[in-house]
Formats: sequence, C-alpha cells, structure tokens
Amino acid sequence: MDMKLTGKTAVVTGASRGIGLAIVTALRAEGMRVVAGSRTISPELKETGATAVAVDLSAAGGPAELIGTALAELGELDLLVNNVGGGDGGEGQLDGFLGFSDEHWHQTHELNFLSAVRATRAALPSLLRRGGAVVNISSNGARMPHAGPITYTTAKAALTAFGKALAEEFGPQGVRVNTISPGASLTSMWEAPNGYGAALAAKMGLAHHQLLAGLPSSMGMTTGKFVAPEEIATLVTYLASPHAASVNGADYVMDGGAIKTV
Repeated sequence: MDMKLTGKTAVVTGASRGIGLAIVTALRAEGMRVVAGSRTISPELKETGATAVAVDLSAAGGPAELIGTALAELGELDLLVNNVGGGDGGEGQLDGFLGFSDEHWHQTHELNFLSAVRATRAALPSLLRRGGAVVNISSNGARMPHAGPITYTTAKAALTAFGKALAEEFGPQGVRVNTISPGASLTSMWEAPNGYGAALAAKMGLAHHQLLAGLPSSMGMTTGKFVAPEEIATLVTYLASPHAASVNGADYVMDGGAIKTV
C-alpha cells in the first residue's frame, strides 16, 4: 500500500538503534525527509540518508534544539515521532521501589516523558500549520506497571496519558496524536549484556540466552515471540498517513496478546 508520504517531513527521536532506527528506515522508504535525533549517531543511522542530529534529549533544551534544526533543514513538519526512551538498564533496576533515588526518578522521567512534552511543544506550531501528526512510542508497561522498573513504566504511563490529552485538545485543530504501546521487543533493554534482561537473568540464576528464549511465553505473549522493531515502524507509517485520517487518540497495544483485559 502506498502510504502517500513521499516528500513529507518527519522528526524521529531516539533514532540511532532499535525501534527508532527501524522507524527512520521505514519513513525513508516511504519517501519522507527525516531529521533523526539521538545522543550518538550510529553508522546504521547514517546509512538511512536521514539528517542525523547528535543531541541529548533528556536535557531541558535538547528537544527544542532538535526541532529547531529540523525546521531549518526541512521547513514545516508533517510528523513527530516521540520514540526516545531509556533508564531501563540493568544496574539498580531490580531492587524495587525503595531502591530508586530521587535522581533516578528524575532522570527516567526526563528522558521517557518530558522529552516528548518538550519536543511536541516545539513542533506543534508547525504541525498545526501543516495538519500533521504525532506518534508517541510508549509501552504495554504503562498498563502493567509491575512488568518493568517502576520508574520506567510510570513514565510510560504518563506518556500514554499525555497522548490522549493532546489528541483531545488538538484533534479539532487538525493535528492527530496517537500512541503505540509495544510489548517486549528485541532492543537493548533485553539484549544488551548490561541491560535489564541480563540483570534479570542473573537474579533468576539463568543464562541470558535462556531468559530470552522463554521470555515471550512467560510474559503471556501468545505469539511466543518478541515484537520486531519493524512491526512497530510499519504501524508508525500507517498512523502518519492519510489512510489513518480518522484515527486520533488511539493507543495501539502491540504485545502479542500479553495484556488479557478488555
């Protein structure tokens, strides 16, 4: 299906690897001009042909800096994808609520939630002029806050609520805002040797590869497999396109059936 995105413009945050890289790749394949922001610029990101911008999106001025660069490079914006996230590494993540300091709460919410607030605030004037769209990448942990580090899942819950509120306010003005909430995806959170998955495996007395092999089923994913970043990226292209003109305020859960409630 032609998504009718050729020549349109997009900004993607957290774009150097994993889900963000897959989103940039998919949007570029649809003919979009993309500015991609990330703390580090990976060789894979450079290969997409996107305009890569090295920026700390957890810093107060980082998101506005990225949007300012995008406006200078691309002109008006048609799409903002708030994908950047983190704070889900292994160290100190398994000690429960009492193990998290104020600093850790602050850092995790700055990156996973406030970066989206700031990027959206900077991009909205242009998106309003263009009748554009915002897509937030949240997590099914927003609905199952026990399923990961509490600082991370509550930040994602805030991001999901943020998308709903924005859709209500700006939908009547022509800007659609939607959310995608993936389940476990093969990203650094689970795969990295110093990530949350590796730390969880060590605590459970399992080899890292053993944990990964059984994780989808143990999390109730009836598909028995991790969510692929490319699946998420495909949904982003649809939500950005005119084919989704009546989709606003939606939260697409893509977790292999892990959430059992209606």
